[in-house]
Amino acid sequence: MSKKGENIYKRKDGRWEARYIKGYSPEGRARYGYCYGRTYHEAKNKAGQARAALLHHQPLPGRDRKKRFAVCCDEWLQLKRSSIRESTYVKYETIIEKHIKPGLGGCFTDMISELLVEQFSYELLRRERLAPKTVRDILSLLRSILKYTERQFPSMQPVNVIYPRENRKEMRVLSPEEQRRFTEYLLQDMDSCRFGMLLALMTGLRVGEICALRWSDISLSRQTLCVRRSMQRLKNMENAGKPGHAEIPESAGKTECTNEAGSAEGRKTKILISVPKSSTSVRVIPLNGEMTELCRKWKPLNPEAYVLTGEEKRYMEPRALQYRIGRCTKSCGLEGVHFHTLRHSFATRCVEAGFEIKSLSEILGHSSPRITLERYVHSSLDLKRENMDKLTLMG
Repeated sequence: MSKKGENIYKRKDGRWEARYIKGYSPEGRARYGYCYGRTYHEAKNKAGQARAALLHHQPLPGRDRKKRFAVCCDEWLQLKRSSIRESTYVKYETIIEKHIKPGLGGCFTDMISELLVEQFSYELLRRERLAPKTVRDILSLLRSILKYTERQFPSMQPVNVIYPRENRKEMRVLSPEEQRRFTEYLLQDMDSCRFGMLLALMTGLRVGEICALRWSDISLSRQTLCVRRSMQRLKNMENAGKPGHAEIPESAGKTECTNEAGSAEGRKTKILISVPKSSTSVRVIPLNGEMTELCRKWKPLNPEAYVLTGEEKRYMEPRALQYRIGRCTKSCGLEGVHFHTLRHSFATRCVEAGFEIKSLSEILGHSSPRITLERYVHSSLDLKRENMDKLTLMG
C-alpha cells in the first residue's frame, strides 16, 4: 500500500511503481506517467525527476528517450489540428497512417537517421512505385515531424532529409483546334453542366471552385465572376456525417443539399464546401462579352442556384464532374483530357494572346507569377517558331 498522496506501490513482481500526472485529456481527466524502481526511494526519485522535467518543459527522463516515432507523429498531428484547415488535416493524417507509420513508426526516436530516411524514400519510389512528386510531399511532412521530435529530444541528432529528383511530365493541353472542337460540342446540346465546363475553360477555374460556384457569384452588370468557395470530398473524421450534408463554415451559413445524383453521402467521406485553399484563390475574374451573354442566357431566377445544376438544393461534386468531362471529351474524339486540362489550356491560350503574366497569375489565383510560368504556361511549337523568327528580324 502507498503512503497517502504519493501514488507509489509495490508490484507483484517485486518492483516499486510511482505514478505522476503528466497531463490532462480534453475532458479534464488526468493522464498518468509511470516510473519503476527496485526500491521505494528509486521509484520516488524517478517520479520527482519526471515532474521537474514537465514543470520546466524538458524531455522526460528514462524510457521516454526511447519513445516510438509513431507516438511523435500522433503528437505532432494533434498539435496541428487547431491551426490548419480540415482538408489539410485529413491529408496529413492519411500520409502518416498510410506511409510514415508503416515505414518508420516502429523505430525509436534515437534510431532515426539520414540513412534510414533515405531507405524509406527508396522504398516509396521503387517498391510502392509512387511518383517523385508524391514522395517529395511525404518527405516534406516527415521533415516537419522530425523537427518537432528533435525539439522534444535535444540529444537526438538532426536528420537531413534528401528529396528525390522530380521529372516533371508535360501537362496535357488542348490545341486551338481541339479547343474549338470541344467548345462546339458543348454549345450544340448545352445544359447547366456543359455550360459550367465551358465557363471553366474560359476562366481557368479549379474543379472544386466551379462545383461550389453559385449564380450569386456572377455579376452580369459588372461582367465579373467572384471565386469565394471550393468544394471537395474528404474523409469523415467524426464518421457521423448526415446524408447529403454539405458542411460550410458558420460564417457562410449551412445548408442542406443533395449531390448531383440525389443520393446520400457515405459515412466514410463527406462533401466540404469552404473558402478556397489560399487567400489568393479568393479572387474576381472579369468575363468577356461573349461569356457574359452566355451567362445572361443561362442564368436562372434563383441566384443561389449552383451553376452546374441550376438548382439551389442540388450540387454536382468534383468526381461526378470529372466523369462527365471524360464522357464529353471521348464523344468529340479527345483523349487524355481531365478537368485540370481545361485550366492549363486556358493559361496557354492567354499567353498565346499576349496576356501580362501578373494579371494571368491573379486570375488563376496563384500566390506568385513564378508558379504560373513554371507550371501553367505551355508554349506551342508555332509560338516558339514565331519567337525565333524575331531574331531574324533583329539580325
